Amino acid sequence: MRLSEKGYRVLVIEKGKWHSEKDFPETNWNLKRWMWLPFLRFFGFFKLTFFRHTTILSGVGVGGGSLGYANVLQIPTAKFFEADSWAHLADWESELKPHYETALEMMGAAENPRLEAGDKALRELAKQIGKENHFQKTNVAVYFGEPGVMVDDPYFGGEGPDRGGCNFCGGCMTGCRYNAKNTLDKNYLYFAQKNGVLIQAESEVYDVIPIDGSNGSQGYKIRWKSSTRIFKKKGEFTAGAVIFAGGVLGTVTLLLKLKKLSLPNLSDRVGCAIRTNSESLCGVTTFDKHTVFSDGISIGSILHTDKNSHLEPVRYSAGSGFWRILMSPLVFGKNIFFRFANIIYDWLKHPVQNLRVFFIDDFAIRTQILLFMRTIESTLRFSRGLFGMKSTLESGSPPTAFIPDAKKYAEQYSKIVNGKPVTLITETLFGMPTTAHILGGAVMGKDAGEGVIGKDNRVFGYENMYVCDGSMISANPGVNPSLSIMAITERAVSKIPSNNS
Repeated sequence: MRLSEKGYRVLVIEKGKWHSEKDFPETNWNLKRWMWLPFLRFFGFFKLTFFRHTTILSGVGVGGGSLGYANVLQIPTAKFFEADSWAHLADWESELKPHYETALEMMGAAENPRLEAGDKALRELAKQIGKENHFQKTNVAVYFGEPGVMVDDPYFGGEGPDRGGCNFCGGCMTGCRYNAKNTLDKNYLYFAQKNGVLIQAESEVYDVIPIDGSNGSQGYKIRWKSSTRIFKKKGEFTAGAVIFAGGVLGTVTLLLKLKKLSLPNLSDRVGCAIRTNSESLCGVTTFDKHTVFSDGISIGSILHTDKNSHLEPVRYSAGSGFWRILMSPLVFGKNIFFRFANIIYDWLKHPVQNLRVFFIDDFAIRTQILLFMRTIESTLRFSRGLFGMKSTLESGSPPTAFIPDAKKYAEQYSKIVNGKPVTLITETLFGMPTTAHILGGAVMGKDAGEGVIGKDNRVFGYENMYVCDGSMISANPGVNPSLSIMAITERAVSKIPSNNS
């Protein structure tokens, strides 16, 4: 959108599909509409990717991760801006402040107006641990008009699309079917198209080649292939400049491939400094049939448990109980054998509770997911392996599913709601934490020895080439990162001069 405002002709090439309200599934049991599994002919917007050190939840489609994220627009604490990994490049807090404000306005940020059962239980937990003043409602990208009522564009003076009021169904992460969620196709991409930007969906870029073998000063050939057809269609475009914006799994995977082929001058740091938000995902299933956790928006509140850690209750809409099949008791152990033994012990100690969890009437209604995030510095490296991408530990301690504070808070929360803590079997058995916030891999640096891009998002080694997505994030924000991705991108594109030709 910003480039089109500056007079550039822009083409967006997107691997996923266009999704309208009618395309989103009613529940996440409709795997064909929810998940992206092309080999099964599933062309939804949600993707699961497994690495040695983490399981990654990501988005695919026009609008990217915004289609299925929890709408939270959170500005990180000073620790993010002052992290050693990038603080020497700029005064980030002051430089990004106006761009955060712009992104908040574009996304229609508003404070969640309602606290539901899961939020009220979190507030009670805050009170019990002496942190009541550190509990707050979230700022989210949702239109809180009259529930279910369609109105003319409420954000951009009538120039944007019609919107519908949120009905607090809890279905944000399975795709909003009521036109209330402010996804990128409702703002940035909507106005980009009005300005003449072309968006070519269901197409995956597989090569980017400098014209005339140059460093990109003469432009690039971009080769793409269809991502949804059985018999692949291919094509080629030329462009004066290229911006990689496919997220970590898209951008880093492609850059690692291109470094071996057509872009050999890319920094050797491609794939380095991969971060998560050091999350732990725990669930609490209540046995109180009068408690409903599915009402509300996906994440309606946040508790700052200390200066480095944050806890959020995450919900799905009624009927969206897919995660039930992957749940197990919340146990720790130093290796898989001890953890498996602890699962058996938990079943023997609490057979009735575990059976009740497994056969609960509606998993989404009775289960509150707790997302615990920390601002700590540990990094992974992604590289190309024999069977695809692989992860190795680069620095610090590896991401872990076994965070004592997360377990402590989940157990305390379960007492408040008369429930039992559970977690994903991948976390319990294999120690693989789950993240929806995979970051880094094309981080900033003062030169190619330190990063893949400079402080203005320009790729080292090539001209007219940029990275503007989660892979550019060069420190751990510790909170939901989408707003920071938008703000840094706003700043980067503000540095590109207008096209006066």
